[in-house]
Amino acid sequence: MPDANDLRAAVRDVPDFPKPGIVFKDITPILGDRDLFQTSIRLLAETAHGQQIDKVVGIDARGFIFAAAVADRLKAGFIPIRKKGKLPWTTKEEAYSLEYGEAVVEIHQDAVRPGENILLVDDLLATGGTAAAAVRLLDQLEAQIVSVSFLIELEFLKGREKLGDHTITSIIGC
Repeated sequence: MPDANDLRAAVRDVPDFPKPGIVFKDITPILGDRDLFQTSIRLLAETAHGQQIDKVVGIDARGFIFAAAVADRLKAGFIPIRKKGKLPWTTKEEAYSLEYGEAVVEIHQDAVRPGENILLVDDLLATGGTAAAAVRLLDQLEAQIVSVSFLIELEFLKGREKLGDHTITSIIGC
């Protein structure tokens, strides 16, 4: 059975994508390999630390891939946090800063009940803006965030500093 080191070895660095100076972390080799994908889901599910999870929340868009599979493994519901304008019902929204402007993410206002145990999952933690906005949305809904979990963390960008005192877990540190 592969482990986190095998996952790390499978991540492909793509220089100058989507713009010069950025090294994109391509996870498609993990997604395309049955054993690596199953390992990534198992390791992310383990970040629930044995607690009962009511819902797994995934962040648009690659976070959906992992969060939905983790939700299935944990026998929990799946909730998407999407970019503004993509959800069809009444939402709560949260703005956050990007290096080139601002963006907004949304969640359905009734997606989480107060006190529900939540595992928040995304593929990558970089500067932390999107994840911090997702955490703020869940805090507004009075969710009990068990862990904020990432497949990959770009540690040098210090994104976890924006996530407050929540438990933060990354499978692969870069």
